Amino acid sequence: MVVLSKIYTRTGDAGTTALGDGSRVPKTSARVNAYGTVDEANATIGMARLHATGDMDAQLAAIQNDMFDLGADLCRPDMAKDAEAEYPPLRMTAAQVDRLEGEIDAMNDALEPLRSFVLPGGSALSAHLHLCRTVTRRAERLAVELSATEGVNPAAVKYLNRLSDWFFVASRIANDDGRADVLWVPGANR
Repeated sequence: MVVLSKIYTRTGDAGTTALGDGSRVPKTSARVNAYGTVDEANATIGMARLHATGDMDAQLAAIQNDMFDLGADLCRPDMAKDAEAEYPPLRMTAAQVDRLEGEIDAMNDALEPLRSFVLPGGSALSAHLHLCRTVTRRAERLAVELSATEGVNPAAVKYLNRLSDWFFVASRIANDDGRADVLWVPGANR
């Protein structure tokens, strides 16, 4: 269990931060950028939840918890040393990705196929979910970029990829099951 009795530590005043294994890196490192953007995505989910109810809110709450798991995963480098850790490191799992896929499939069953691209907007919830989608896509790009030079749990990248799809489908559900989607009209303002 995490106990935070003091919020500021002054240990980051010189521009470094501690990773999950205790090592220190610059706050501008690729790893910090990746998990920092996951944290940003989680904040956008909190904003979306202001407009969500019922199953959608419950699913978003589960995703927010997953995002903390994901941040913990990304902040701990070198999966090869997981067995040596004082406690088992928290890593994303295939089951978390599978849950998202099941939810995407269930939501998608209620939707008519798209005949155009969707513009972000419609209901307040849909607009917020589109923001969640775009920030999650950025987190995914940063995690992929990190994986080119350092070890990253493949399930973490898969989770981010599925999550952005989840947000897209959920945004359509939030627009009266797609009936209130704002569709792109190519060349409409020429």
